[in-house]
This record gives sequence, structure tokens and C-alpha cells, in this order.
Amino acid sequence: MTLRTRRQFETLARAAERTGLSTRTLRRRIAAGDLIAYRNGPRVIRLDPDDVDRLMVRIPTVG
Repeated sequence: MTLRTRRQFETLARAAERTGLSTRTLRRRIAAGDLIAYRNGPRVIRLDPDDVDRLMVRIPTVG
């Protein structure tokens, strides 16, 4: 029998604080379909931290 680890979610505010983005930017990315959000009830929105981290794309440098 294998144990499944519980999936972790974070609030919009926590994701914004962690990444330096605004909650408004995160909401725009959700509306555009660039970020998956999960709803529990009419007001509660949660994000998977891995999905938020995938928004951050490294800029290549010459060197």
C-alpha cells in the first residue's frame, strides 16, 4: 500500500507575498487561463504553489 501525500494549497495573498506579485496580477493570470485556481465555496480561492512557481520564467543571459 502506498501513502499519498496531501496536496498543499495557498491563498492568493500568500502566493503574492511569496513571489512578489500582486494579488491583482495573480487574478489576471487566472482569468487569462495562465494559472489554475481551485475554488471551495463562493469566495475561497486556493492555488497550488507549483503552478504559481511555473509562472516565473528564467530570463536567459549572455555570458
